[in-house]
Amino acid sequence: MKAILPLFIFVDACGWEIIKNDPFLQDFAPQRRRLRSVFGYSSACIPSILSGRMPVDHRNWCYFVYDPKNSPFRSLRWLRWLPTSLTGRRRVRRWLSKYVKMRLKFRGYFDLYNMPFKDVGLYDFTEKKSPLQPGGMNRGTNIFDHLKERGIPYHVSEPERGEQGNLEALLHDIAGERIDFAFLYWPDLDGLLHRVGNQSPEISLKLRSYEQHIKRLMAVARGHYTDVRLYVFSDHGMANCDRRLDLRERIQSLGLKLLRDYAVVYDSTMARFWFFNDNARQKITEFLKNVPQGTILSDEELEKLGTLFPDRYFGELIFLAAEGVLIVPSHMGERPIRAMHGYHPDAPHSYASLLTNQGRIPEDITGIPDVYKLMAAESEHAFHINHLQTSPVTAKTPAPHAAAAMTAVATNAVSNAGTTTP
Repeated sequence: MKAILPLFIFVDACGWEIIKNDPFLQDFAPQRRRLRSVFGYSSACIPSILSGRMPVDHRNWCYFVYDPKNSPFRSLRWLRWLPTSLTGRRRVRRWLSKYVKMRLKFRGYFDLYNMPFKDVGLYDFTEKKSPLQPGGMNRGTNIFDHLKERGIPYHVSEPERGEQGNLEALLHDIAGERIDFAFLYWPDLDGLLHRVGNQSPEISLKLRSYEQHIKRLMAVARGHYTDVRLYVFSDHGMANCDRRLDLRERIQSLGLKLLRDYAVVYDSTMARFWFFNDNARQKITEFLKNVPQGTILSDEELEKLGTLFPDRYFGELIFLAAEGVLIVPSHMGERPIRAMHGYHPDAPHSYASLLTNQGRIPEDITGIPDVYKLMAAESEHAFHINHLQTSPVTAKTPAPHAAAAMTAVATNAVSNAGTTTP
């Protein structure tokens, strides 16, 4: 039997508003805290969790950007000749996304969503690598680089396996006592919330199923590790979408020509613009100032949110919808969905959650990037105890959670960061 296993379980979209009044994991992880999320979608939140840094530092933010010079999709323009009755179907889009991902050798998450095939050759996709692997960030290192560099044996989920497959794979590694750190990723709650909203009885049923999985996981882990340090956390919450905004049609009515005067990506909760002349900049800016369902984010606000990119790679103007407003149709989808995330981090349903069986959560763990500090400290402590000390008394030694130790770990990670950009 080994001494310590830090077990980090990432439940996508399990936000604070979803669990704050729910008995979720009270028996296994009674300590809980609300965490501030990061502005953006999972494409920004997950890299921030895994690196301990903000999007402006790791350069993983939104998926699609206007970048004709570096677009990998120019060879796909023939798809525009296919009938929209076919390419507009979500099932067909999923199949095409799998084909394109394989052909282009992308390693991270990839989806064509609702990007028009006639224009897709002018856009780039920013997550070509997997943040769940060493070397997976657009800039700098992540927790898996940290583990690899220190020779700490670990387990990490492979999204292609699905939730049940990843659970079984982790149970196998735990039973073999071959790891000193585990990262389990469960994404299905996010998809369910998008479909049914955050008030559906299906959400409680899903949480109960997660509890059963964790109960089984903890039972097996405690049979092979004296001290199982459980952390269950999320990247954001989910807000019900009761209002819709057709921004695309209203922008088209301004008398400007797309891709001659401006380029845009309509995400589900924001619109990101690039301008090719002053007339387009002025007209679109003035129009958006008068849209009551959202606001233009100032450079000052973007800087506070860690998303002000000096090169404007992700857009020159960022319009953000108010919580509960869904931009539809958009490049993410042609039809409305019940709930969405990606609003301002201070919106009530944006907050993430952290639950643990440890006696306390350090005071400096307040946002989702801080989960990195917990993972780094716990993995190093477990490796030290499991391999360098043999006394059974040390199994219950607390991990070095002091703020100074956490800061040292994070500072070391940032100092080792590379400079590769998309």
